Amino acid sequence: MAATLNKVFLMGNLTRDPDVKQTPSGETVADLGLAVSEQFRSRTTNETREVVTFVDVTVWGKTAENCGQYLTKGRPIFVEGRLVMDTWEDKATGQKRTRLRVRADRVQFLSAPDRSRREGTEAGAQPAPQPQHGARPSTWQAPPRASQSVAAPPAPGSADAGDLEDLPF
Repeated sequence: MAATLNKVFLMGNLTRDPDVKQTPSGETVADLGLAVSEQFRSRTTNETREVVTFVDVTVWGKTAENCGQYLTKGRPIFVEGRLVMDTWEDKATGQKRTRLRVRADRVQFLSAPDRSRREGTEAGAQPAPQPQHGARPSTWQAPPRASQSVAAPPAPGSADAGDLEDLPF
């Protein structure tokens, strides 16, 4: 019997604010809409074209809570999960319907948290960012702003380059 694999990696922007709900058992679930775009150049017209795919994503537990608290429409995210097929009967027509969606195991925020949605945050306050479930808190940091510059590595032979050569790895 052949082995199977069901793993999805997506990066895109939210098409709406997360829809966060509680199940009767108290579990938190969030439904996200994700737009993933692909650009390519047409061979016949040599024009750059863009195709957008809209994906439904479901997130559970603490990750769902964090998505509801920190994410808003338009925010970029990275999703790791698996495909799930929903099946139901349409009440109006009686026909069997299906929908493919992503069940997220991990959601990574690709921009700094939206501080305006944080509860208890006063105007101008800068609380420490809270990483989502599954992230390593010590490594999370906001991406550089356009006005910030990212330092280049030291040139070989410079004073700082010698320090790098002393590292044991």
